[in-house]
Amino acid sequence: MIPDAWEPGAEKAATRRPENFARVRGIPARIRGMFTGIVVGRGEVVSLAEIAGAALRMVLDVSVLPREPGHGASVSVSGVCLTVVDCADGRASFDVVGETVRCSTLGEVRVGDRPNLEPPLRMGDELGGHQVQGHVDGVGQILAIERRTDETWMTIQAPPEVMNTLVPKGWVTVDGASLTVADLTERSFSVALIPTTLQLTTLGDARVGTRVNLEGDPLGKHVAHWMATRREPASLLG
Repeated sequence: MIPDAWEPGAEKAATRRPENFARVRGIPARIRGMFTGIVVGRGEVVSLAEIAGAALRMVLDVSVLPREPGHGASVSVSGVCLTVVDCADGRASFDVVGETVRCSTLGEVRVGDRPNLEPPLRMGDELGGHQVQGHVDGVGQILAIERRTDETWMTIQAPPEVMNTLVPKGWVTVDGASLTVADLTERSFSVALIPTTLQLTTLGDARVGTRVNLEGDPLGKHVAHWMATRREPASLLG
């Protein structure tokens, strides 16, 4: 706990503790809408219903999460950042708007489906994957799955808005899972999957033709946007 009366160097010492850094700097302990791409497990779609003001109300069994999310909390659902409307007894309700349905695969989910889940980062949590916003940049399609003796090689076709952000050995988020780009072509990328990823995520059930949510490299997105919108400085000579 941070003392009311500070001694010389007390603030510096307190900020070494992540939970106190949040208080000293006025940053909430939970970093809203930020994830690391480390899927903790899979939930289950309990019900789907149409509601006013949104495309659908989705209820998920989220008991796999390490802590039950409260009202207004963020949860990554197969790579899509959704806000908890209500949660009780391990079941959370989410309102999914039309924009989310158009830009992701959530409009295709059915009762009984088991999406990937990840809670938001908290100050001091380990950043095991990479910075993930939960803002899907496009939907990809699996072109090939090659199960080798030492890895599973998966190739995914992706739209330009995703491909323009990727670099070899860089990051990509597939259905909420942080993965390393193993290979790149003009219209697709490949990832090498370990058995744990296949066991804990939807990628273990994926088949050729499966559609997946994609989020590009966050740094790559900024660079691509800057390159696309930059203007040459006006000549100093007139």
